[in-house]
Amino acid sequence: MTRTERVQGAAGWLLLVVLGLNLRPMLSSVSPLLAEIRSATGMGFQTAALLTTLPVICMGLVALLGNRLGVLGERRGIALGLSLIVAACLARLLCGQAGPLLATALLGGAGVALIQAFLPGVIKHRFEGRVAVAMGVYSASLMGGGGLAALFSPLLAHHFEHWQVGLGFWLVPASLALLLWLLWPLAGSASEAAGRASNFLRQRRAWLLAVYFGLVNCGYMSMVAWLPVYYLQLGWSPTRSGSLLAFMTIFQVLAALLMPALAQRQVDRRPLLSVSLLAQAVGFVGLVWLPLEYPALWVALIGFGLGACFALSLILTLDHRQDPREAGQLAAFVQGVGFLINAVSPWLSGWLRELTGSFVSAWVVLAVTVMLMLGITRLFNPASYRTQGLEEPALEPG
Repeated sequence: MTRTERVQGAAGWLLLVVLGLNLRPMLSSVSPLLAEIRSATGMGFQTAALLTTLPVICMGLVALLGNRLGVLGERRGIALGLSLIVAACLARLLCGQAGPLLATALLGGAGVALIQAFLPGVIKHRFEGRVAVAMGVYSASLMGGGGLAALFSPLLAHHFEHWQVGLGFWLVPASLALLLWLLWPLAGSASEAAGRASNFLRQRRAWLLAVYFGLVNCGYMSMVAWLPVYYLQLGWSPTRSGSLLAFMTIFQVLAALLMPALAQRQVDRRPLLSVSLLAQAVGFVGLVWLPLEYPALWVALIGFGLGACFALSLILTLDHRQDPREAGQLAAFVQGVGFLINAVSPWLSGWLRELTGSFVSAWVVLAVTVMLMLGITRLFNPASYRTQGLEEPALEPG
């Protein structure tokens, strides 16, 4: 390998990390500052939940346009996504009313969605032979960015005495990512990105993957939206409760690096997915039964399970197609449907909180959901898609 090839390889990994870091601050910077935001804007719990829900809805709707987005190409599509994130963060820095804040959630969500729609295909093409590891690095970076935002947003808001700074600061890393992408993109041009469009609406396995992705990962959105609020109600300070998300992120990152590395050596993803789902279930049950006795343990288990499930479910999706462009299209469809399912989670949790006066019922629902998905995991026998293709999968348990 020449020096130029080594530099290009290192630049590719660096860009992957930088892109991932900018995909969650739009979501995770809100929850630690929710009390200040609600006080300043007069939002109720369900309206405030839209600051997390609307970006996720955008992620879903934009990702479902995956085939039509091909005209942009990966290079321009990701550049546009980063530009929208920068614009949304700048608007959050300058505005303090409910309506504009909700608009920034849509704008930033569209930007995140564009990047998430294109990046799996880029990974499949650029990191051939190391797709599982690259997906783990991407997932770990994505979750790390969310944790950093949860940790530093309240600190920045307190230092500058303006909660808008805690939300708007994240235009700085997004601007840096945009500059790096323009100077050294991973992807090709629009013409190079164009490929055969696939209609996944009629494919049972595509829908199964999409619903599975949505349900095994929906706990993340509820954690981002309501975990700090849950512990605020239990008497914790805003900084301490916000630090729980950062602590959870440590284990998300560890799982997103460790589990895909293990998956690189295995054809069957089901054992690792099962371990990840069990970790989530135990963590949610712990939040219900002993929230104050062992909070670090429950949050660590949830973080580990969520970090592993996100990376492994995307790897599982990419396994279904050999062609990078087709794999990217399938991943976009799966994320599109999945994120629309995810979007219901923080809203439902907020509704249950208003109905019952506690988030306990929300944690019970999430625990039951992941246990149901543990049963569905049995359907992903590698023989059901490696030998028969995506169009007519065998859905019997392996």
